Amino acid sequence: MNNDFVERLKTLIDHYELSPSLFADRIGMQRSSISHLLNGRNRPSLDFVMKVIKTFPEVNIYWLLNGKGSFPGQSKNGGDEDNIEASPLPPKKISISEGKKPIRIVVFYEDGTFEDFEPKK
Repeated sequence: MNNDFVERLKTLIDHYELSPSLFADRIGMQRSSISHLLNGRNRPSLDFVMKVIKTFPEVNIYWLLNGKGSFPGQSKNGGDEDNIEASPLPPKKISISEGKKPIRIVVFYEDGTFEDFEPKK
């Protein structure tokens, strides 16, 4: 996954005509973290992925993570024959385990966008 992810990350940075340093600044990450990702030294964290998707909402999370789906400026399937087609999910009740209090809920949509919900304090 790591080499393919690095290539998609480079594609994303090139698409927005940013240097790795400017990309890091734009998403609010340390420049060294982006350098380590691009060199294959580190794997992407959930925090990194969420910052990319929040900063660039048109980026499809499925494309970013595993190359499936599409990316702005590419064909619908981005050259990948295993394109993910979203299917409607049946409604599901969410139950919270007794004694546990959720701190954050993230809902991902089929278009690659998401909403982040945190309880009011």
